[in-house]
Amino acid sequence: MPVKLLFLFLSPLCLGNALAQQNDTVYISAANIKTHQLKEGRSTYLVYMKTGKEVPRSMTQFWSIDVKRKKERDKDVIEVWQSWEYKDTIVHTATSICDAQTFKPLSHESWWNKNGKKTTSVFDYQARCITVDGADATKDRSEKGTQTTNGFLAAVHHYHLNWHLDLEVFSTLPFALHTTYAIPFYEAGYKQPEYIFYTVAGEDNLEGYGGHDVACWLLTHETPGNIEKYWISKTTYEVLKLEQDIGGKMSRYKIKLALDN
Repeated sequence: MPVKLLFLFLSPLCLGNALAQQNDTVYISAANIKTHQLKEGRSTYLVYMKTGKEVPRSMTQFWSIDVKRKKERDKDVIEVWQSWEYKDTIVHTATSICDAQTFKPLSHESWWNKNGKKTTSVFDYQARCITVDGADATKDRSEKGTQTTNGFLAAVHHYHLNWHLDLEVFSTLPFALHTTYAIPFYEAGYKQPEYIFYTVAGEDNLEGYGGHDVACWLLTHETPGNIEKYWISKTTYEVLKLEQDIGGKMSRYKIKLALDN
């Protein structure tokens, strides 16, 4: 996930002022998101870190992602399933259900295996409830529990998109060169929804199998100590590559593999 800083959810008044001042900024909403661009099917990403050009890869993971359109409770939805492998272990799975037209989250269920501790969390936006290992998390009165509940309720009452599905969200943008997109992201379990800004800074080609170039949009995001650059296919709208510079000391990569099994 991207480094999480920065912009609290804007009120309608603030939103209007921001739009007036930044004509080249598009605020993503249910009215302009393009879910038809999201490609169905299975894909796999190679994810790793590097601390130098000639240094071996580290923290290498494989992320399997499956996107499908279906009906749930007589409603058209998009289901995104993820499984993350590290070494010989599955360390994370998630199933996210979103509205098929607006991509607004309806539910998000995640399982983590961290240092041998396994936790299952379910965020049900329709029922407005959170459960962690089967217990009602909204009754947690700790500082962290209160922040989690308040952030979740803020997300329920505003249009937002699931930050855990950032690769899929990027596929749904109304791409135009030199345009900045303010995306109302919320990561389930974190404090508040936030507008995160990404810019189509240019165009580039990636070389694919057989020496064929793939025309891509270059989507960038920058915060202090963090620079991200995404190559997104102009044809399929898939994220093909991420290069992320972290403080000038470490780089993170996501590479979509051409073949999946």
